[in-house]
Amino acid sequence: MQNTKTKTKNMTEGSIIKQILLFSIPLMFGNIFQMLYNTVDSIVVGNYVGKEALAAVGSTSMIVNMLVFFFNGFSIGAGVVISRFFGARNSDRLHSAIETTITTTFLFCILFTAIGYYGVDPMLRFMKTPEDVFGQAQIYLQIYFLGFSGLLIYNMGSAILRAVGDTTRPLLFLMFTSIMNIILDILFVKYFRLGISGAAYATIISQLLSAVMVLVLLTTSNEIYKFVWKDMRFDKDILKSIFIVGLPAGIQSVITAFSNVFVQSYINHFGSSCMAGWSSYNKLDTFIMLPMSSMAMAATTFVSQNIGAGKNERASRGTRVTLFLAVGVTVVIAALLFVFAEPAIGWFSKDQSVIDFGALFIHANVFFLIANCVNHTLAGALRGRGDSKGPMFIMIGCFVVIRQIYLFVVTRYIDNTPLLVGLGYPVGWVTCCLTELIYYRIKWGKKD
Repeated sequence: MQNTKTKTKNMTEGSIIKQILLFSIPLMFGNIFQMLYNTVDSIVVGNYVGKEALAAVGSTSMIVNMLVFFFNGFSIGAGVVISRFFGARNSDRLHSAIETTITTTFLFCILFTAIGYYGVDPMLRFMKTPEDVFGQAQIYLQIYFLGFSGLLIYNMGSAILRAVGDTTRPLLFLMFTSIMNIILDILFVKYFRLGISGAAYATIISQLLSAVMVLVLLTTSNEIYKFVWKDMRFDKDILKSIFIVGLPAGIQSVITAFSNVFVQSYINHFGSSCMAGWSSYNKLDTFIMLPMSSMAMAATTFVSQNIGAGKNERASRGTRVTLFLAVGVTVVIAALLFVFAEPAIGWFSKDQSVIDFGALFIHANVFFLIANCVNHTLAGALRGRGDSKGPMFIMIGCFVVIRQIYLFVVTRYIDNTPLLVGLGYPVGWVTCCLTELIYYRIKWGKKD
């Protein structure tokens, strides 16, 4: 039962649906505010700089995501391990896990900043970024990666808090820094006329502030998860456990993001208007995926805590409840976005060609996201059980191999059109959904 004197949440007792909702709703809003960072950049530069700047910001997300997704895989592994110790009430191992996690995060900050900054030019060339977009994309990314540590530290701190059931305070931090990002975006781009550089500066300043806030919370708290600087260490056994779960999740996310770079290169073939429309669609697509990804994170923590407490049947019931909730919410949002596709794209650009391309991608793809509910929720539940390799192989096979085969075939032997290229996403989602359902049923269904 949850202790009213603490912000942590014990998910091994009480109503399952209530526990899932209390965990996932603040997390969902937190994810929405986190997505606002890049989305506000797109809206501001699209309206005050131009469609080339909008295309530049949109095309950079694939590059950023490769590093962010790999790190998020590590944070998933850390969250599973911390949740397991929290559910088992093993405070000594919990502290060792937190100290190992934060120490490793600081090393990742140094490594990823260097990789990101010096890898900008090769990646933009690899994506065949048009020359009218290349320069602005290069400027945005180089500035962004100089402040990349803020995002990594915040993500890890919030992962630690989620592992013990606290999703409220990370939300409050993001609300504050997202509002600051909006203010700085408008100030730097509209009034100081710094162009795409201003959008990048606004983002990294806000993200660094969120990192400071979460570190202050972890170091000054009297809760079970308190972090002490002098206790920074590497516990080899814990780090191994984190990587057993987190490395497959990170590899899967990186390879999928890298595959999406190929998709972006197909889109780039159609010019800046199509690129801007695809970018705008992807921003909205990411928002509609937030409820399902939040539910998936809830499933990971719920399952992990209950497995740690020896409550396997409750962990399985929680998976089914989470899947039902994720599908229901996604259906409603997908229907609304389908109806209001053109006005939604119009937030990013007033250029009619951009709006037409964006609406085309929404109308073709949005309802296929229901299949993605199954992908994310079951993957989250499997990782909570410590099974991270299964989702990794399934998602790489479907999101990378099958998607790339589809794109190669349709563009060379059927017809190279924006619509057929855009349908590469649903092809991966549907095949992954079917495969993961079969895998979960065979491996875990009979044990529930």
